[in-house]
Amino acid sequence: MSSTPRPIPSPNADLNAKLAVATAETASGGSTASATKWQLIAGFLVIYLVWGSTYLAIHWGVETIPPFGMGAARFLVAGSMLYSWCIIRGAKKPTKSQWKSSAVIGALLLFVGNGAVSWASQRVPSGLASVLVATVPLWLVLCELWQGKRPEFIKLIGVLIGLAGVALLVMPTGAATATVDPAGAVVLALGSLSWTVGSLYSRTARQADSPALAIAMQMLVGGSLLLLLSLASGEWTQTLHISARSAASLLYLIVFGSLIGFSTYMWLLKVASPTAVGTYAYVNPAVAVLLGVLFAGERLPAQAVAAMTVILGGVAMVSVAGGGAKRMVKAVWRVR
Repeated sequence: MSSTPRPIPSPNADLNAKLAVATAETASGGSTASATKWQLIAGFLVIYLVWGSTYLAIHWGVETIPPFGMGAARFLVAGSMLYSWCIIRGAKKPTKSQWKSSAVIGALLLFVGNGAVSWASQRVPSGLASVLVATVPLWLVLCELWQGKRPEFIKLIGVLIGLAGVALLVMPTGAATATVDPAGAVVLALGSLSWTVGSLYSRTARQADSPALAIAMQMLVGGSLLLLLSLASGEWTQTLHISARSAASLLYLIVFGSLIGFSTYMWLLKVASPTAVGTYAYVNPAVAVLLGVLFAGERLPAQAVAAMTVILGGVAMVSVAGGGAKRMVKAVWRVR
């Protein structure tokens, strides 16, 4: 059994597409793997564009597919394929204790975290959803405070700025209506909190030796819980007419969001610095907003744009405190 600490997910990342982040081994340390600059660029483009586009795919998917049912289908199919692939390639079958750890992580990250995004996507534009998910590092600092740790002062300032941006986002406008649906915003915030707690737990949890197998186990657990919730909430009691766009979006989430995105992320961890790999988290919200405007007809009022800027500014202060920005820029172009 492996008890190697796992890295905390990079900030701003899509809760649905970044399911590998919290539990993947930091394989780059001491790795002998190498890649050319163009291979690295191609890999980063995959996690930048594919993972940034999952918000729009979820938005289109829940148009005619129940949100919890869609999440269940996505993770059960992707998890089954990944689990089978790992076993065929010789991975050791997980033990009972490893299944317990995966159950906790899968419940916090995929059942609560992904379920929150899927449900909220019915009420919140895809671009704004991506920014609200960006509050993960803010929750991380608050969790550190709760654990008795003393974060750097600049991180505390960043948290206050980020939370002020969230408040601005849900604040009523002149028409006495909020810029973003308050219920959707609260659910997304709680989903981000659940993701943070699950990520902290995953750092010391005893998981399968194979990171890919651990992820597959989490997908199976999260997908099973989402299926139970879907059945219990009566999502399938009504007659469904699933559109071609929703079906294609679900297929995209399974193949590109989960399988291709995950495998690319795992490869990048072996050939580039984890700090460099974490840069996708800053690009995903911009990609999500742009795609939402271009293809979903989403229009963001000035207050929403200002709030998004404030939130990402706070997240940046938390994330790059202590010279992290300089290290990140250097790491992106480092070829081992």
